[in-house]
Amino acid sequence: MSATAALPRLGSAFAHAAAPAPRCVRPLVGIAAVLLGAVISTLFTRITTFGLADVRGAVHAGFDEGAWITTAATVGQMSVGPLAAWLGLVFGPRRVLLVSASTFAVISFLTPFAPDLPSMLAAQALSGVASGTFIPLTISFVLQSLPPALWPYGIAAYGLNLEMSLNVPASLEGWYIDHLSWHWIYWQGAILSVPMLLCIRAGMPRAPVNRAALRGADFPGMFFLSAGFSMLYAALDQGNRLDWLGSGVIVGLLAGGVLLVAAFVLRELTYPRPWISLGFLLSRNIALLVVILVLYRLVILSTSYVIPQYLTTVQNFRSLQVGSVLLWIALPQLIIAPIVATVLRVVEPRYVLAVGLFAIGVACLWAAELTSAWATNDFLPSQIVQAFGQTAALIALVLFFVRHLRPADALTFGVLLQTARLFGGEMGTGFMQTFLRVREQLASNLIGLHVQAGSVEVTGRIKALAQALAARTAGMDLAQDRAAALLANAVRIQANVISYIDAFSVVALVCAGMLVLTALLRPPPAPG
Repeated sequence: MSATAALPRLGSAFAHAAAPAPRCVRPLVGIAAVLLGAVISTLFTRITTFGLADVRGAVHAGFDEGAWITTAATVGQMSVGPLAAWLGLVFGPRRVLLVSASTFAVISFLTPFAPDLPSMLAAQALSGVASGTFIPLTISFVLQSLPPALWPYGIAAYGLNLEMSLNVPASLEGWYIDHLSWHWIYWQGAILSVPMLLCIRAGMPRAPVNRAALRGADFPGMFFLSAGFSMLYAALDQGNRLDWLGSGVIVGLLAGGVLLVAAFVLRELTYPRPWISLGFLLSRNIALLVVILVLYRLVILSTSYVIPQYLTTVQNFRSLQVGSVLLWIALPQLIIAPIVATVLRVVEPRYVLAVGLFAIGVACLWAAELTSAWATNDFLPSQIVQAFGQTAALIALVLFFVRHLRPADALTFGVLLQTARLFGGEMGTGFMQTFLRVREQLASNLIGLHVQAGSVEVTGRIKALAQALAARTAGMDLAQDRAAALLANAVRIQANVISYIDAFSVVALVCAGMLVLTALLRPPPAPG
């Protein structure tokens, strides 16, 4: 596929407005720019999550109000995600990324100087809007710049970047806090934006402003979709903390989001020149692939969320120690990704996707054998298997998705990928947070039924612990209190371990469901 053939199709409104894309003189430099943008975007949200406690302290925010810091950033990314394709169509990817990367660099440099929480929230939201264009424009530019024979390698590089930037932030944040300061959580984005800007200027072609697409824009439809998705995303992000439907804020966000998305669908069905072709999104294979992509985001939480939570809650690990485990997901990608890309040149993506999902399921069942004694080394075998599974599944899924697209669908696909990625991740996080909380409460209650005050076993256990502590405690009464606290902590730890075992088991079941969906996929349409 030549670069001049790759034109974004956003629906009938722009079918007449597409103009030939300019030739990319240095495609590899341009690809480096957009891949670096994908890394920056993911690092920005992940490393802020790991360093949230330090950021809250810097702006004197409590736990509840400080929880909105990461939400502001991701909602900003969600708000611009659906618009990125249109912005790329009208102004060209080069112009859009130059503006957004420059804005992100400046805001990232200034964010550590925010004097209070409102300023921090504003900076996070603006950074989210700026970085929200990076990923939607990444995969489209990769596809436009490479011949179809090299697409597996371009998609492998995209998947490698995402996996690395998902699993490296814990180590980076821990290193920054130990050796530099929390300011580098944001300053790293400002520094990484410089080579991205240089690559954009040197490797991405200039494109004239597409005035026909600008005149035909469906601004109400864009607003309905962007605002609706943003409200739904905020509700998912804060739902577990605010007790879901028990909170008026969550109910209001959900209701407003659903109404706005419904208004968008109604407008697209009745507007003579719709912004997005809903028929394309609802076709059999595309709909199945979107569901699989959303579920994939839930599946990778077994490493990016469940393992860090276990190590932090049960083992009291710090970020740098958690990162040493997650690195075993990231580092093998350097070898696995190019091998998977080579295999995909001769093997149908559906089969590679199925093998990857099977490997993830096996890894989760393996990790479900954990006990309260598990630490770094105990996770390594299952995580190496998971690293292979995640890489194979993601690259095969994206490539199989791509083979359903006409060249003109490239930018639209980037938006669909970004929206499903963000929503899938947030839906998965919301589900997993609530699932772990409920399962821990249930396990704690069930264990507590066997730890009754005054029973012979409990009394004997406390007495034995108190005697062991007596030599280092001022008085037997205090030793008894410390012994009771130790027993309560043992119950808490075991309840948490049971909840994490259940979480790994649920992810394995989700993998089984994804395998069923994969079996329902039909071969992609023949090219041409």
